Amino acid sequence: MNREHVIHHFIILIFCVTSDASRLERGKIMEWMLMPLRRYADFSGRSRRKEYWMFVLLIFIVAVALGLMTGSFTTVSDPADSVEMATWSSSSILLGVFYLAIIIPSLAVQVRRFHDQDKSGWLVLLNFIPLVGGLIVLVFMCLEGTRGDNRFGPDPKSVDHIGDTFS
Repeated sequence: MNREHVIHHFIILIFCVTSDASRLERGKIMEWMLMPLRRYADFSGRSRRKEYWMFVLLIFIVAVALGLMTGSFTTVSDPADSVEMATWSSSSILLGVFYLAIIIPSLAVQVRRFHDQDKSGWLVLLNFIPLVGGLIVLVFMCLEGTRGDNRFGPDPKSVDHIGDTFS
């Protein structure tokens, strides 16, 4: 199976996953995915689980698409072959630049998720605990936020603030 064939199947899979949503909902899905990029380095306030998980999905989709387009998922049969190594190196650089570009918004949306649960954003440092730190943060990212206002701001699920979400 060649690379274009895999990319084609991946695009069809993504379309099928989102096809049950109406056109209006698909537009809002994209809004939720891009919201952390609009709030690039905003470590204040609160973020819903939906915002966080849609951003994680966007990162996954872009990383897989970049990996498929650059051939990162292919194996290098002969490391002495300079052409294959150059391809692997360029794709690594491209993926590296992508991951560097999303570090700040990823940290910011995690901090805002902790704020939504009325916890300190410094808990994001739990990620650095080997083996279990990422799992602990994963559990926190799945938990529902506190209802109503807290010390970090108004409830992002509140009906009063829904219009402000996409403005």
